[in-house]
Amino acid sequence: INRGSTTMAEMDEHKQLTRKIATIFEESKVSYAIHNRKLKELAILRSSSSSTTSLNNFFTCFCKAVSPLFLFQRRSPSAERVVRFVSSFACFADSKNGDDVDHTFLEDFLSFLLSAVSSANKTARFRSCQIISEVIMRLPDDAEVSSELWDQVIDSMMIRVGDKIPIVRTFAIRALSRFVNDSENSDVLELFIETLDLEQNADVRKTIVLSMPPSNATSTVIVGCTLDVSESVRKAAYLVLANKYPLQSLSIKLRTLILQRGLSDRSQSIVKECLKLLKDEWLSKSCNGDSVELLKYLDVETYESVGVSVMRALLEGGMIKLDGSQRIQQFKDSSCSEAGDLENSNPRFELLEPEIALYWRVVCQHLHSQAQAKGSDAAATMGAEASIYAAEASDSNDLLEKILPATVSDYVEFIVAHITAGSNYRFTSRQLLLLGALLDFSDATIRKIGSKFVYDLLRKLPEFETDSDGNKLVIGDGINLGGDRDWANAVAALAKKVHAADGEFEEVTLRIVEELATPCRERTAVFSEWLHCLAVIGFVLENTKSLFSLRGKAIDPTELLNSLLLPGLKHANLDVQRAAIRCLGLYGLLERKPGEDVVKQLVCSFAKSPSPIGLLAGKALVDLIMWHGPQEVDTVIGPNFYSQADFSGLLCHKIDDSDVGILHLLYAGLENDFSEKPVDFEGNESVQAALGEGFAKILLLSESYPSMPSFLHSLILAKLIALYFSPENEFLSSLDGKLTNFTFCFDLQKHLSKAFIPVMQAMWPGINGTNGRSTTMISNMRKRAVQASRFMLQMVQSPEYKNEVTSHSNNQPDSENSTGSVEHSDDFETREEGLAIRIAIEILKFPSKKKPAEKSYISALCKTMVLLNFRVSEQGAIKLMRLLMNPVIESVPYEKELVKELASMAKKLKSLDMNPEEELSRDQAKHILERLGLDYNFDEGQGHSSEIPPTPASRASQPARSRRRVKCKESSSDDEESPFLAVPAVVMSNTRSQRASKTAALTKLTASKAVKASFVDDIEEEEDSDLTSEDESDDCDSDLGQ
Repeated sequence: INRGSTTMAEMDEHKQLTRKIATIFEESKVSYAIHNRKLKELAILRSSSSSTTSLNNFFTCFCKAVSPLFLFQRRSPSAERVVRFVSSFACFADSKNGDDVDHTFLEDFLSFLLSAVSSANKTARFRSCQIISEVIMRLPDDAEVSSELWDQVIDSMMIRVGDKIPIVRTFAIRALSRFVNDSENSDVLELFIETLDLEQNADVRKTIVLSMPPSNATSTVIVGCTLDVSESVRKAAYLVLANKYPLQSLSIKLRTLILQRGLSDRSQSIVKECLKLLKDEWLSKSCNGDSVELLKYLDVETYESVGVSVMRALLEGGMIKLDGSQRIQQFKDSSCSEAGDLENSNPRFELLEPEIALYWRVVCQHLHSQAQAKGSDAAATMGAEASIYAAEASDSNDLLEKILPATVSDYVEFIVAHITAGSNYRFTSRQLLLLGALLDFSDATIRKIGSKFVYDLLRKLPEFETDSDGNKLVIGDGINLGGDRDWANAVAALAKKVHAADGEFEEVTLRIVEELATPCRERTAVFSEWLHCLAVIGFVLENTKSLFSLRGKAIDPTELLNSLLLPGLKHANLDVQRAAIRCLGLYGLLERKPGEDVVKQLVCSFAKSPSPIGLLAGKALVDLIMWHGPQEVDTVIGPNFYSQADFSGLLCHKIDDSDVGILHLLYAGLENDFSEKPVDFEGNESVQAALGEGFAKILLLSESYPSMPSFLHSLILAKLIALYFSPENEFLSSLDGKLTNFTFCFDLQKHLSKAFIPVMQAMWPGINGTNGRSTTMISNMRKRAVQASRFMLQMVQSPEYKNEVTSHSNNQPDSENSTGSVEHSDDFETREEGLAIRIAIEILKFPSKKKPAEKSYISALCKTMVLLNFRVSEQGAIKLMRLLMNPVIESVPYEKELVKELASMAKKLKSLDMNPEEELSRDQAKHILERLGLDYNFDEGQGHSSEIPPTPASRASQPARSRRRVKCKESSSDDEESPFLAVPAVVMSNTRSQRASKTAALTKLTASKAVKASFVDDIEEEEDSDLTSEDESDDCDSDLGQ
């Protein structure tokens, strides 16, 4: 009796202690302000249990009191306060009393939490990972925890990083973030980087980014996240870059990428975050507020556009103060000879560094635009407001005059000093040239000085260098003025500013062309003189509007063509031929109608010439097609040109002479396999990449070219998709970004149904004749083909925004189709129904005995086909597909799982068929196939029947086990029912159904005393509980994300 009374007393004491702890939890959920007081109360309650038995009793009661939290799914404010309170108590140390963290209680509590980490209940996993992460983040550095326990925590959290619940992954990553800096746990960092590439949830990606430690390995990963599709992830990336990565720790390329992406981001919050990084961290802390010093960290000579964007952002943000005390032109003392060390340099001026030149160029352009804007505002308003705007415009103009050289003569002398200083000051000279557009050349004397300067610039021969064999090599691209397109544009801006009168620019420049053309016409010019003459001709043609404005000048356009351009194509030097073919393309664009000589010469150069010339010829032909239209170009060439001309080179076997046009010729060049011959680069660009970009532009404007054959749309699109997913040719990498933008602008749905099969045939190894490759290469090719199929499937299934109303109405059966008619809509060829039929016919073309490559190809097609959906209104396509399903299923007997999916698709088609007993006639099936451009013979011996074949028997398995789920109740955070006062008798034991196995039942009986969650199969996670409705289950799942 005494022993029983003692046991009863202990039980009463145990319940009372549990009730006290639960009451403290209940009070702690009200506000964070009372947490410190409640922590002390709970600590006193724990310290009152001095004996080991009492401490164990306290820990047991504590775990029972906190257990209801593991069943509370909603992330309400009160529940989060309790989580914070429990985590704080686990690592609580009373500083006033000199108490340290109770390491025994901490280790026991972490072990208790680890038992729930692998629970089958997703709420238990979520809460355990959440509390563990809070404890780890709050734990002081000197806390004594056994290494074995930390290893268990790390291993458990690394497993939970792969959990299927996003919130569980988030808190697991947060818990591991404190160990990621430890060199002994390098596998944690590797796991973060690997998970970041595959993670689909934005919150999880954001947590990974915030948890990344600063290092060379992670800097590239963080910068890559600045292109993330989620705004929160991009913002987190800029926050981490600002707090963890000093400016000096990043490479120049990463610095420019960060600023380029941030300042041009579509979200204003990201732009503000990037500006904060730029101003507060890089400019103020790393450069002491010196913007020129900041530009030196960005290598403005290589990344000029980034430097310009940074300067404009700083000027608009008011970070650069201009007082007029500094000038762009700094005179030097006559005794100073710093600049005199350079040959032919002017000792009067101090030569500018590239960063300083860019700084002053952007500042002057900013002041000029600001003055113009304020002047326009003053003209558009009246009264005092107009006076204020006028005063602001006057201040900007005065400041601009103080910065710029005092006279045009000084400006010209200043630029000449930099030009004559050599190629090291070429960038600075171009920046100064761009300032010429801000000067006033209205005075005749000033205009004369400027005209003489422009004349000298155009007459200046290109620079050369000599190789070891004594051959002269041109510096630059060899086709633009000065060997640089940016330099040519700067000279053009200055020349147009000086010669602003109508026809004056053409008259002056053509007079220079006539002077340069004299030795070329007399055939006495060396290749350098040819290059200079053709560069000036291209300069003129590029900056004039039409050939009509060139007539009556020093040299006529016809003479220009016959005496310079066409002879230049026959020159022995390839650089001269390239320059001539570029000028010929520009000449063709200025004609009202394409000239016969121009087009034929471009075609011949494209087909017969080497790749450097064929590249420019292909670009020129694409430009002519887009400007004049393919029909106009074909009319000029004539129908017999291709048969009469000798195309015995690259393209002879690609063209059918019966129906040849300019588009067929270019497509034959696009289809050529350049990997079989040496690759010729032109500015890291190839002929194939240039044609791919050109065809993408032509497809975007295809509605403007009604004469373009419709079948070419699908062929071109198929080739472009194959190029987009092909990594074999590295020189096509420049095409990826352009084709990415193309996919978002072009109406892919209209042509993807026809292009799907050609793309798969071209990319799948062993189907298009690409045999004899290694196993690894074949595997990679198959992966890329599968990626292309998924991309095309996604595009086909994406909604058409132009026809939203029509598409919505098509999803509902109309009055005619409701009767079971086999009529079909006008767009079924381009929708999922047409694609499914095309895939089925492609599968049935293969014989019964298939090669391994054909088997894998057919399996990939079937896996795509089962993902396609049919509309109820397309009864004809549904009935035809039902006829084709049986032979399709019979063609893949080696894929049992795939046969099941195909059988499921057949059942779905039968459910969509309004008259399943009525068979589709052969004439109706033939009519549908003709609309799709397909041909198939329905032989009676092939078993074409709408009956669904029996599904192969699956292997015996135990019946699926259900599991209970907690029913969610909607309530507010203030009035919700507290889960802490009602303490369950059994803590966190998994509830299994009566259909569980005998072993599971025995485990359940022994789990009543152990506070530990057992493992369950992954299949059990995916099943729906038969005790919870679907709506309630969905609500519970959504609560975890709140």
